Amino acid sequence: MNLYDLTVNDRTKIALNDVFFSDENKAKITQIIKEHQYLETLKKYKLQVDHKILLYGHSGCGKTTTAKAIATALNKPIIILNLSTFVSSKIGETSLNIKAVFDKAERDRAVLFLDEFDQIGKIRGNDEKDVGEMRRLVNTIIQLIDYLSPDSILICATNHYGILDSALLRRFQLKLEYFLPNNEELDSYYERILGEFPESTREMDRIYGVSYAEVKDYVHTTVKRIIIEKLERNEEI
Repeated sequence: MNLYDLTVNDRTKIALNDVFFSDENKAKITQIIKEHQYLETLKKYKLQVDHKILLYGHSGCGKTTTAKAIATALNKPIIILNLSTFVSSKIGETSLNIKAVFDKAERDRAVLFLDEFDQIGKIRGNDEKDVGEMRRLVNTIIQLIDYLSPDSILICATNHYGILDSALLRRFQLKLEYFLPNNEELDSYYERILGEFPESTREMDRIYGVSYAEVKDYVHTTVKRIIIEKLERNEEI
């Protein structure tokens, strides 16, 4: 399997201020970014920067965009690997592939984003005959995490924190939880998204109790419908 078939090199630039998350998470992410901006100075004082981060919680609440924003702020490339499609039926092959991905992140001094990190934990219990092989895979990942250079940043994301191996959890210096946004936070997000479209398309019922991703999909679908209806009635948009 070709390494370039396994990963996504995303060139999307996302500013930190464009990411919606809690004040607490924003403060911690800002601290991480500053540490890496002053990495060489901190090294002189033998101070280690945090570069192993776990993002967990509800889906669609900004974990992937957080990783992209960190990469943008530090002008680093980002390598995205979705473990749900990565773990091979041949576990030994998976270990080799994931080592190749970590090696690439090291060479490029990149942000390595492992999405659906819980797939490792889920698979371990699927088949008794695979337990030994999965244990070796987890051990491989632990070693790769332990020896990852601080010039690179590892960010892992999961919606299922509770099933992760405790040995894996201990490797992360920073763990950030993502919750569903409240109504006020969603209203701010609505205003941000709707501001990108003509005023005549912004009137719509707002849905709440959902994620940012769900609001984005809802707004885009509704705006498209409004635009098409106006075009069919020959109305000005």
